[in-house]
Amino acid sequence: MAQGLDIDAMIARYRERAAAVRKRPLPPVAGEERQAFIAQANTDFMDFAIIGDAEGTIEDGILTLRVDLRPADQRG
Repeated sequence: MAQGLDIDAMIARYRERAAAVRKRPLPPVAGEERQAFIAQANTDFMDFAIIGDAEGTIEDGILTLRVDLRPADQRG
């Protein structure tokens, strides 16, 4: 399976998903349901954005995603 995996395309799809979450309209709900929707959207965005910022490699059949979580001014 790893041979057919395009890591850069996969990571790009996660970037697209993160952007789509940010553009997702709020459904016509209020109160606790609205707060739950917003909380889930924030979690979805964070998850997709983290993978979207990753650098991926395949070594010995193992997909490794490296994510630098340091602030941008501290990255090397």
